[in-house]
Amino acid sequence: FSGVCGGEFSVLRSPQSVVFRDGSWPIPGERIPDVAALTMGFSVEEDLPWPGLAVGDLFHRPQATVLVTVKGVDKLPVKGLSYPIENAVPFSLDSVANAIHTLFSEETPVVLQLAPSEERVYMVGKANAVFEDLSVTLRQLRNRLFQDSSILSSLPLSSLSRNNEVDLLFLSELQVLHDIASLLSRHKHLAKDHSPDLYSLELSGLEEIGKRYGEDSQQFKDASQILVDSLQKFADEMFNLYGGNAVVEVVAVKEFNSPLSRKTRSILQASQSTKENPYNLAYPYNYDYSVIFNIVLWMMIGLALAVIVISYNLWNMDPGYDSIIYRMTNQKIRMD
Repeated sequence: FSGVCGGEFSVLRSPQSVVFRDGSWPIPGERIPDVAALTMGFSVEEDLPWPGLAVGDLFHRPQATVLVTVKGVDKLPVKGLSYPIENAVPFSLDSVANAIHTLFSEETPVVLQLAPSEERVYMVGKANAVFEDLSVTLRQLRNRLFQDSSILSSLPLSSLSRNNEVDLLFLSELQVLHDIASLLSRHKHLAKDHSPDLYSLELSGLEEIGKRYGEDSQQFKDASQILVDSLQKFADEMFNLYGGNAVVEVVAVKEFNSPLSRKTRSILQASQSTKENPYNLAYPYNYDYSVIFNIVLWMMIGLALAVIVISYNLWNMDPGYDSIIYRMTNQKIRMD
């Protein structure tokens, strides 16, 4: 699947400590969890040679990462930086969740992974207490929509209907986004602790609307616009709840490729893949560049200060009093 772009990776909000570069560099679909891990300051098994993510401030990592996967569309007109996805295969943030749970087990961080259409939910740490009232099953989601505080009273449904199961599934997913931000706003102290939080959401309601009405239908167009507005609002709310120190990302995929196929590379291909750099781009730094740079920098500064101090003391030294060699010599001369 090399070279086949099957979706789009967008960064809606990110703090200054995480630097995403503006460009159209394709990101491998199987490396999206590595991008999430690197933005949170965790190490990965293999280096990520993707120029879209630059080395940021290692001492101020984001307090939360929010990744929303939208199925059924190649791209969404959201505000932020977007990158095409190469080889869109199914992925999960289980490795990132395990890293958070291992490194911050005593502080019980918030880890929430949710797929409303499939009724899949995974909560770790304080998420069990914060989101205990969150609707996760299809029956709970439908009942939540018809409550007084639901989003049905504020959303412009346009061509969507309250009496259609497919439309209700799509609207229930938007209700989940609203409830997550609302429940977290009641526990703002959790967004100010020292442990990073992780939110992974998978939305497939738009895909079901495309199958039911068609991608050229007015229902699909209205649903796409409502979803974009809801995602942008959700990103702003989560970003503000964490004091501007959260990364909010959206992955839009039409459909996932089969993960069973493997990319192969022959020796002839390796010999023919050497191309000149027509744009004279800089060498892409790896993840350890900033660590090595700081080690060399402060070691050189320490050595320079040591040389200056030693030279100053030698220059102002009194040979008769500060040196044991001259002191012993003077005593021997006097005895003679």
